[in-house]
Amino acid sequence: MNIQSYPHGAADGATDTSRRAARSLDVGVSRLQRIALVAIREAGGRGLTTHELAARVNIHRDTMQPRTSELRKRGLIRDSGGRRHNFSGKFAIVWIAGGGS
Repeated sequence: MNIQSYPHGAADGATDTSRRAARSLDVGVSRLQRIALVAIREAGGRGLTTHELAARVNIHRDTMQPRTSELRKRGLIRDSGGRRHNFSGKFAIVWIAGGGS
């Protein structure tokens, strides 16, 4: 089994359940990263918060949040410096395509 390490694969957690979950996602991680990256690129300079991204691609926020961390770590998206309120009323990072931060 060829499991890639974070950020090119799912993050391996500290618990056995986390490790199993990470390994089970390895097949789909690159697909989910692509889905997230395409949506963020399509948003252009307006960007997307993680909640907005999840709503746009119709995939749960808890699944998409790690993808934004992975894409950021790979330099494919960056923090725009902008913030918007998320559904809980707290400010959230607005992600845009491109490296650096």
